[in-house]
This record gives sequence, C-alpha cells and structure tokens, in this order.
Amino acid sequence: MLLFKLGKTKVPHYKNTAEMASERMNPPASVLIPTVQHIGAPATPVVKVGDTVYVGTLIAEASGYVSAPVHSSVSGTVKKIDTILQSNGKKCDAILIESDGQMTPDPNLDPPTVESFEDLSRAARNSGLVGLGGAGFPTSVKLDPKKIDSIDTLVLNGAECEPYITSDTRTMLENANYIKAGVELIQKFSKIKAVVIGVEKNKPQCIEKLREVFAENSAVTVVALPDSYPQGAEKVLIYNSTGRVIPEGGLPSDVGIIVMNVTSIAYLAKYVETGMPLVEKCVTVDGSAIATPKNLIVPVGTAVKEVINAAGGFKCEPKKVLFGGPMMGVAIYSLDDPIMKNCNAVVALNEKDATPAKQNPCIHCGRCVRTCPMGLNPTVYARTLNVDVAEERIERFTAAKLSLCIECGSCSFVCPSKRPLVENNRLAKFQLREYLSAQQKKNNEKKEK
Repeated sequence: MLLFKLGKTKVPHYKNTAEMASERMNPPASVLIPTVQHIGAPATPVVKVGDTVYVGTLIAEASGYVSAPVHSSVSGTVKKIDTILQSNGKKCDAILIESDGQMTPDPNLDPPTVESFEDLSRAARNSGLVGLGGAGFPTSVKLDPKKIDSIDTLVLNGAECEPYITSDTRTMLENANYIKAGVELIQKFSKIKAVVIGVEKNKPQCIEKLREVFAENSAVTVVALPDSYPQGAEKVLIYNSTGRVIPEGGLPSDVGIIVMNVTSIAYLAKYVETGMPLVEKCVTVDGSAIATPKNLIVPVGTAVKEVINAAGGFKCEPKKVLFGGPMMGVAIYSLDDPIMKNCNAVVALNEKDATPAKQNPCIHCGRCVRTCPMGLNPTVYARTLNVDVAEERIERFTAAKLSLCIECGSCSFVCPSKRPLVENNRLAKFQLREYLSAQQKKNNEKKEK
C-alpha cells in the first residue's frame, strides 16, 4: 500500500484576481491553432489554405482513440498550415487563421442529442474537450462507455492550488450552474451517483456557492481541502477527498473514480446545451511583471503578447513568462506562442522573482523527503544521475519509485540549499523512459528475427 501525505507545502497564494470577474478580450487579428493541444495523437488537419471557417468549424479531426479534434476560434480565412515548435520542445502542425473580425458562429453547429452515456461520451469527443486543469487528457477517454460501469464516484477538482491562478475560481463563481448541469448529465446517464467536489478552504465563496447549487442533490459532497500545495494533484486530491489510494502504476479508475476539472465539466454541459465546441478559455494573466492582472476569456490560438496587451501590457521587463503557475508551469520562449485549450494562466515574472537562487551543497536536512506528497526521496535521484552504468542507474531509479514523482516542485521549493531537485527528477524520468524504450525496441527486433 502506497503511503500518501496530505500535500502540505505552504506556498504563497498570490490570488490577486480571485475577486475579478472574467472579461472577454477583443478578438485578435489572427490565431495560430496547434493540432496538438492534448495528450495523445496529433489531430489531422481537414482544412486547406484559402478555406473560409467560422467559430466552431472543425479544422483538425482526432486521429486516434487518445486524441481530440480542434476547432476554429474565429471566423475568417485559413492562411497557412505550418510546423511550429511548441513551448514543450516538440513540433506539431499549426493552422493560421486570419480573422474577419465578425466572430460568426458556424451555421452548422447544433446541440448534440444526448439520450445515453454513449451519446454523452461522443459529445465529449466531438466538443474537443480535454482536461482543462493543465494536463490536457481527452475527456472522451475518461468517459469511455466500456469502462464506466466500474466507476462509482466522480471527483471534481476545484482545488486550484497553484499561486496566481484563479480561472477555476471564476468558473465556480460565474458558471456554477453549468457545473451542476454537467454533474447531472453524468448522474443521469451512468451508474455514478456519488460526486465529491474538492475545493481548497481559502476559497470560501466557491465552497458556499457550490453547496448552495447542490443543496438538493444529496449525492454531491463539497469538501473543504487544506489550503496547502499540491492539493490539486490527482492522487493527492483523491486521497484527501475520498480516502482512496491509487496503487503504484494505477489510474483513478482502478479505485472506482473518474477525476474531472470543474471547468471541464462546465464546458461539457455548455456544449450539450449550445453545440459550440471548446474554442475559448478563461485565462488568468498575472505576475510581478503584469501591469493590470485580469481573468480574460481568450480565443484558443491567440498569441501570448495579445493576451498580455489586453491586461495592460508589462509594467517592467519580464525575466520569465510561463504557461501556468510558478510551481508546475512551463516557460515559453516567445510571446508569439499561442494560447491552448489547457492553458489556465499566463504568469509573467520580473527579474527578482524569476532569477534562480544561488545553489549550495545539500545539507541532508530531509525537508524534501518530509514535504513530498508521494513520500519519495528526491536526493536519491540526484545521486543516481551520476552513476555511470546505465543498468545500475535504472535499477536504482526503479527501486526508489521514480515513476511516482508527480513533478509538483514541492521538493525544490522547500530546499534551503536551492538544489534543482524537480529538474533532476525530470531528467531521471527522461533517462528511465529512454532506457525502457530502447529495451522494448531490442525485444521487438528479437521477436522479428
């Protein structure tokens, strides 16, 4: 049995925009929409240069089971289909659309007919919905009709534990009725009746709002989670809200649970009502380099610089700009990078906040071990990286449960010597994946012979 801690790192909240209602930004002159905005196979473009598209028009179809379709977020003309380098270092096709400024909805859009769970799963796929908490896992895979009978509990993630980010907070306050409608769809068309919504207790307005909305649904429980990091991590959330433990190498479904972000389930309900696929996202724009922090409703594919300009621009030269928060966010290399479906924040930091602290030798204090929500020892991975023999290195990584690391960054945050522990963990996981992939390739070659 794997032992979990509560996720007890105290990080600054910086929830500067929690009380700020979301604002719809003016549509950009053009959008650049990647065909990979999700975990899984890239979507395949179905438009060509010169085509006229509308808001909600399918521009790239899902190419596999774990994949998601992509839709236009503006009305206008397809100007280019090219390969781009994403902020995660991977290349993918992207579709450049010049807006006509009208934001005309696709006239062929209609609300889907939902009369069964199979219909609901199909609607989730056709909507292009992916996990909107950051991971980008296609929602239709979670709602696979073949697996749903083994699920008894739906857990909704409203923790939003990263500093700065408040886009889910705005969903809970502004679109609680859509969260309710999404829950009722799941309850109506599946055997899942128990629903647990986990929200950090530093969001009392959200907790109150959700309890009010679900007051007549006794199967729904809103749990006030400790306001500590990383409450929103899937395994931590499940343990702290239900007491269930996901086994090593397992999935939430192994313990009878599906996890969805509160914004994801709200979008599912909205799609069933309107037929408009996922083409826009509420994005928190904040950080020490931002002039006027805001929550903005942004068309997918809008350049980061356009979003920042809509928040008053920079008040000083930024040292680093992130997709997401400072704990698990990804630094971008260009302000021309487009907003994607699973982007919940753009955080721009000044030089003081973004300059790494001076690293010092490990003092063996054990703080990283005590704070790790998975009960791991990050120093083991750092030492093991220096082992010359690959087989021995991989053996040590495996014995030390490296695959359980969720890369939350708690270890690096609490380290008094400012060691790059989470970066070491990522490098170690890369080496482990490369080794296992090479071994699999060798085994396949042997079978072919």
